[in-house]
Amino acid sequence: MQRRFSDYLIITLKGLAMGAADAIPGISGGTIAFISGIYEELIATISNIKPSLFKTLLKEGIATFWKEANGNFVMALLSGIVISYISFMKLAKYLLEYHPVLIWSFFFGLIVASIYFVGKQITEWKAFTIIALIIGACIAFYISILPVMAANDSLLFLFFAGAIAICAMILPGISGSFILIILGAYKTISDAIHDIDIKKLLIFIAGAVVGLLSFSHALKWLFKNYHNVTLALLTGFIFGSLNKVWPWKETLTWYTNSKGIKEPLLQESVSPFSFNGDSQLLSATILMIIGFLSIFILEKVGSKKQ
Repeated sequence: MQRRFSDYLIITLKGLAMGAADAIPGISGGTIAFISGIYEELIATISNIKPSLFKTLLKEGIATFWKEANGNFVMALLSGIVISYISFMKLAKYLLEYHPVLIWSFFFGLIVASIYFVGKQITEWKAFTIIALIIGACIAFYISILPVMAANDSLLFLFFAGAIAICAMILPGISGSFILIILGAYKTISDAIHDIDIKKLLIFIAGAVVGLLSFSHALKWLFKNYHNVTLALLTGFIFGSLNKVWPWKETLTWYTNSKGIKEPLLQESVSPFSFNGDSQLLSATILMIIGFLSIFILEKVGSKKQ
């Protein structure tokens, strides 16, 4: 696939959008990858990481290895994700703390529009396709209302938590950090990062790598053999995630983060007219529209042949 510098610049911009989404708990960078037209290439690139690829490095050199690994794509995308995630994390924390209704309104509009643009890629609607859409929506909604499990810091548990969380991170509509909270592993991992617990971090990363490589192969196979059904399932995931990003919520339970600060865990969506506080309805509606329209820009960019 021949690409110009401008093409890689666009991929970096998509990475910036993915990083910004990943900085928001409850938002999946996979959703942005999906609606910006790079999701299938991303999955195929990840699934191509296998022993034969490293044999190519030893036998044919770094140039052939880099080409087979789709290295320019990976570098352009990762640079955008990392830069955006690091720079946007503090802003996201501020907005979630002081203007939660407004930031969730923007993402709600963004996700509503993405449902249409992702769904329209399905070329044929059959009974099984509709069933897949409903199943995906039900799974994502159910995950958004799950109660948190008790904290667990066993090494085997951390391995599987890493594998499950990374799968969620590359699925549209499902947040990996939220999965960690539900599993009861979020505080353990946060503490391990804070205390620089190398053993726990390596076990978690090992699980994430195994989960990412195995799950990407499964997704690649599904896209190849059941393209419409897979698209319908992923569209359902995005639709079901709307409950998580609904701007007006009432907090039911809290969890304590690694710094000992209480943060919302389980929340119930409520009407803006029964919201306990300033609903900021006008500003929220405007931001929903902005989020909705921004998808048209992403979709236009994503529809370009890269």
